[in-house]
Amino acid sequence: MSTDTAVPNPPPTHPSPTLDVTALRAATPGMRHAHHMNAAGAALPSAATLAAVTDHLHLESLLGGYEAAEALADRTERVYQSAARLIGAEPQDIALVDSASTAWQRALGALRLKAGDRVLASSSTYVSSALHLLEMRDSHGIVLEVLPADASGQIDLGALETALREPAALVTIAHVPTSSGLVEPVAAVGALAARAGVPLLLDATQSLGQLPVDVQEMRCGIVVATGRKFLRGPRGTGLLYVDPELRARTRPAAPDVRGAQWSSAYQYEVVPGARRYETWESSHALRLGLGTALDEALDLGVPLIRDHVTELAERLRAGLSGVPGIRRTDPTAATSGIVTFLREDEDPRQTVRDLRATGFRLTTVPASHGQWDLGQRGLERVARASLHVYNSADDVDALVAALTARERRRRGAGEATSETVSRTASGLPSGGTPGSPAPAFAVPGSATPTSTGSEPGLATPRSTDPGPGSATPTSTDPDPDPDPDPDPDPDPDPDPGSGSATPPSTGSEPGSPTSTATVPEPVSADPRTASSSRPTGSVGDRADVIVVGAGIHGSSAAWQLAARGASVIHLDRFPMGHTEGSSHGRTRMIRRAYPAEIWDGLVDTAYNAWQELELASGQRLVTTTGGLYARAAGAPGTLRGPGCENVDHARAAELFPGLRLCDGFSAVHDPAAGVIDAQASLTALAALGRAHGVDRRDGCAVLRRRRDGEGVRVDTDQGVLHADRLVVCAGPWTGELLPAFAQPLSVVRIVNLHLASSRRHLLEPPLLGAFSVDVPDVGLLYGIPAFGGAGVKIGLDHGPPEDPSVPAGPVTEAERDRLLGLASRFLPAADGPVEETITCRYTMAAKNRFAVGRLPGEDRVLMAAACSGHGFKFGPALGAALADLAEGKERPDLDFLSPAAMGITDRPGPGAGA
Repeated sequence: MSTDTAVPNPPPTHPSPTLDVTALRAATPGMRHAHHMNAAGAALPSAATLAAVTDHLHLESLLGGYEAAEALADRTERVYQSAARLIGAEPQDIALVDSASTAWQRALGALRLKAGDRVLASSSTYVSSALHLLEMRDSHGIVLEVLPADASGQIDLGALETALREPAALVTIAHVPTSSGLVEPVAAVGALAARAGVPLLLDATQSLGQLPVDVQEMRCGIVVATGRKFLRGPRGTGLLYVDPELRARTRPAAPDVRGAQWSSAYQYEVVPGARRYETWESSHALRLGLGTALDEALDLGVPLIRDHVTELAERLRAGLSGVPGIRRTDPTAATSGIVTFLREDEDPRQTVRDLRATGFRLTTVPASHGQWDLGQRGLERVARASLHVYNSADDVDALVAALTARERRRRGAGEATSETVSRTASGLPSGGTPGSPAPAFAVPGSATPTSTGSEPGLATPRSTDPGPGSATPTSTDPDPDPDPDPDPDPDPDPDPGSGSATPPSTGSEPGSPTSTATVPEPVSADPRTASSSRPTGSVGDRADVIVVGAGIHGSSAAWQLAARGASVIHLDRFPMGHTEGSSHGRTRMIRRAYPAEIWDGLVDTAYNAWQELELASGQRLVTTTGGLYARAAGAPGTLRGPGCENVDHARAAELFPGLRLCDGFSAVHDPAAGVIDAQASLTALAALGRAHGVDRRDGCAVLRRRRDGEGVRVDTDQGVLHADRLVVCAGPWTGELLPAFAQPLSVVRIVNLHLASSRRHLLEPPLLGAFSVDVPDVGLLYGIPAFGGAGVKIGLDHGPPEDPSVPAGPVTEAERDRLLGLASRFLPAADGPVEETITCRYTMAAKNRFAVGRLPGEDRVLMAAACSGHGFKFGPALGAALADLAEGKERPDLDFLSPAAMGITDRPGPGAGA
């Protein structure tokens, strides 16, 4: 092509630089534990800042405090240089102090204000500064005038200009207040004050590190700031700037040997620079940490930090605007990284407590910290989120999603009637028309679906007119949701009260809506049924599906089936509150770390299923703590998974100081691991099932089951039941009901202890999360951190065979002592008494696998069993999968867990009947 016809290349474009948030998060240890959104309180320091502090403390321990300070004197001098560069000053204009409040007091003391001196303060003034001014008004007689704000929330510049027509001693303003994201027009204020010959004291506590501060452009006489907020420095650090001209005519009110020379018996001279305001005693380690934080801010560039932080804050404000029940409380001039809000009819402290429990770090600001701002606006307290360089859009979106979900749960807790509960929260896809009638539960192979009439012998149809406030499931195509695990989960936690969930409600009339769904009327006038204490809403002796077992899998399946329109009888052989099975207890573990990639998709589904259950129940059931899974170096087998990393014992100690691993151990760190509230989960599933019409029958033992034409017959110790499908989730008793499994499965005894501690914080998140240690010649020790008022829980994942037909005996002294010995070795802070001893049972299969699916040769019998000590985390996911299979859908993702894959043939076992 000739050059005269060539299309010229466009000039190169240079995209705007952005922060490498991934790298910043990786360099910030605290971001491994939570969504930290409290930079305005105390930002998370980087690993380098932390190391600067700890390294110097170590040096002091070796050399002594004076000697260590002398050895690193040059580095300390560079802290002054970095601080000066950040604000456009000279190093001699900087004093290092322990807080912004100390800087304020030293500066104000040097001004020697006297009776009649006017101080003009903005309404954004911080509480400690306001208190000092009020005290000086009362003790020194100064005249304090609080300037009004304009419609945008900023200081009224016209009012300031008018006030400066009269003599004044000081103008003070907070660049960004503690109570909102407001940004004051400091440069304009500085220009007015300079024109009037009045010094400006700028409180840059909430701005330095997130917004540019230039003392020359802003015409500042004094600047005070802290290190712990947007500078990301250590607590106990701060800085003070005093303009040279102002410094020449002021002296410290209380000089110290650091800032003055005692020259003769009755004479002293202050040093020439701003260090005259310092004191001799200070933490050199903290100052070096501050220097590292200052250098990091300079290296990133404050304009780039500002762009990132303000963009995230705007995203959050926009997101909050779309959350029902949330009111933004920032003024219109809010353009910083601080965002404040309120939830309707809720104390912000409760809002923040709930968010913290789900992994979000926010705080609240009371009116007592900003009476000239919040008090004037009639706000008693606000919730405050504040963002920094280690935050991303994902953090913001997660917070908005958490608030949205919580508001939906709060609004729907008394009704549980929304389409969300019947579809999304039930594990079903969204779609359809709200208020549309529930579809019939179509049983594959049935000539007459159960919702088409009431022929003799068929269940009375569930109402297709849900009525006001009823749940209306409309879809039966759930996302794939199961998830097994070939390593025994450091999981079981049998506690009294959760082997059987809450019994069904007895407060609803037949056919009337209970809290979430129409309840089918009993179909039989059988005197046995009529005279029983079974609650109204039972389906009599026939149902679409009978579910056996009220542990996590059975309860999840019963809820899922009922939410999709099936009539369900749910049986458990024991009374409510028994401790004979595998699902009772306070807590379980959830984790992404698994031995093989084949599990990753199922683990993903399990996490999603728990979120859906939380949405449906209106409760927080899963708390992220992170997890460490340790083995002796070189030991066979290891865990891996999305987001997981291998760490040595030293790094493990940094992640979980409460867990002691000696040299020779390595671990897999799983930041997504966490704790499931097992007891609350079972209670929630029972309530949801009840709301959808599940006929729960505790203390009803199944004697046998058999084919019955196109369905199944189940003989119980309370009578005969019929259904189109049978779902068996019988845990240790699976072999009794499904004899083909009697040989492949074994039942073992598991023991847990809850231990107290004199240093409980070391055994709580974030200093300890879920963990396991494969101890050579002992076995796999697993544990769950202190949680929900209970002490740390430990156990071994193996035990002796146990006959489930015999009640479990108490924990023996030998079992107790064995676990206590391991606790003293790996959990030194677990030094308190044993709070609780627990026994439970694992149902084990070869290679620690599961059996989930249709029983070979008996398509109307489904099962989930032999979860081998790691199945609780998959409960809601497997419940959805069993409901799919009951509807005739295929779940190829579960083929590797099918009973056939365990070697179960299609020859009916002796319990199948003719």
